[in-house]
Amino acid sequence: MKIFNNVNWKWKFSVVCACLVAVYSFRQKEGLHVASPDAVIMKYTAPPLPSSFSFAGEAVPLQDTEIREQWDREVLYNYYQPNSILYIIKLSKRYFPQIEAQLKKNGIPEDMKYLCVAESNLQLLVSKAGAAGFWQFMPSTAPGFGLEVNSYVDERYHIEKSTEAACKYLRKAYEQLGSWTAAAASYNCGMGAYAGQANFQKTRNYYDLLLPEETNRYIFRILTFKYFLEQADGLGFIIGQSDGYLPQQFPTIEVNSSIPDLAAFATAHGSNYRLLKRHNAWIRGKTLPVPPGKKYTLVLPSVNR
Repeated sequence: MKIFNNVNWKWKFSVVCACLVAVYSFRQKEGLHVASPDAVIMKYTAPPLPSSFSFAGEAVPLQDTEIREQWDREVLYNYYQPNSILYIIKLSKRYFPQIEAQLKKNGIPEDMKYLCVAESNLQLLVSKAGAAGFWQFMPSTAPGFGLEVNSYVDERYHIEKSTEAACKYLRKAYEQLGSWTAAAASYNCGMGAYAGQANFQKTRNYYDLLLPEETNRYIFRILTFKYFLEQADGLGFIIGQSDGYLPQQFPTIEVNSSIPDLAAFATAHGSNYRLLKRHNAWIRGKTLPVPPGKKYTLVLPSVNR
């Protein structure tokens, strides 16, 4: 229409619209001060805590009011992040079977899988301090537990090998500190730091120790994930039987010589670079040097999967 070609008319029309919007917004703000009888008020409830609970076969002293309140804090904090909890539950369907098998093989209590959740939410994360992978090993400590870490290979991102390394740590910590709860707590602050506080405070019992704030909360965070994942349906975190992420099985190939071009290698074996890197996150570069006498096992999903 010709009227819309008139610049002055357009400008006047815009001013009128702006005024109407301003008046409407002002009235809406005014209305915020008056409770409408039809207003929907959000209501929040605190999830119940069980009367008794255990971790790795060791009882949590919930009869102690302070201990119960510390745990309640973590439960409340995490309960109202349902998107995160639901995602963890879905991921657990894929990764727990693999983690549980490694824990069982090494004689580590199955409950330690919840430590892994507390560390990384079952994701290959990197912390601000540089800890990486499901079990959040630091680059300086990982080699001491059998993990290779360099510019080309970082086995902190290898789920099976990093779980094996975590088992070595937890077994050593248990033997030194005397309980699985103490071993799990030391995973956060270090065996030396835990032992030092235990010696100074004349007790190794985690629940009797005053530790750094992060470690004070650490076990209660692990307990929270155990509670949520074991009692998911009853707490309202409902995932359909077919909605979890299933374990994945792909062909593997063993290599004992260097791969100068991983993209070309993947294509030659019916895969592609994206799939190769996604399912072998421990390979950090675009090439894979293989020293003499060394060999690696690569997962190679097919492009036509």
